[in-house]
Amino acid sequence: MKILNTHAGLGGNRKKWGPGHEVTAIEMDPKIAAVYQKENPNDKVIIGDAMEYVKKHRNEYDLVWCSPPCQKHGRMMKATRHDVADYFDPTLYQLIIFLTHFYKGKWVVENVKPYYTPLIKPTCVMGRHYFWANFEIQPINVPNIKGFITNSTANETQKMKDWLGIQYEGNIYYGKNHCPGQVLRNCVHPDVGLHILNESMREGLFNKLT
Repeated sequence: MKILNTHAGLGGNRKKWGPGHEVTAIEMDPKIAAVYQKENPNDKVIIGDAMEYVKKHRNEYDLVWCSPPCQKHGRMMKATRHDVADYFDPTLYQLIIFLTHFYKGKWVVENVKPYYTPLIKPTCVMGRHYFWANFEIQPINVPNIKGFITNSTANETQKMKDWLGIQYEGNIYYGKNHCPGQVLRNCVHPDVGLHILNESMREGLFNKLT
């Protein structure tokens, strides 16, 4: 099965897909991409613009998974004591609308629960994540670890690495964010990633993983 995994981050969603798939991952940050590549040495990792890649190459894949940036949508925009008010990033809805109308394979777009009522109703809500897809997704429960939102010390981020099963030395800071846990919080848990992949194959187009 050929899968396009965009805005791939550290690859939490991909962690349990196994070796039986041909995966191309798109990630803008070289440091994050390096961790993804180490975790998934057989995947093709491209450092570049995910939006342009989807537009040009979407029809080369059986499944497209997109996890566009969530910072401008998340509830922390209003929960923090700092003034971080900003316009939301339209990338999320651009992808949903584009894939709905211009892609014939299976697709899923993931983001965090927003601070506003979503402009397009999600297909599924799981934990802190919203999923939009052109196939049915039954939710499962994967509880977050204690202190998920506030974890920022070396010991706390190590617990998050262990929870996700993704290991790397030191800290990686996402953009201008000074919290070393942010890049880990951006991940979809591997159990959720595997569940959604299996859900995409329930309709008989692909063989379900065991």
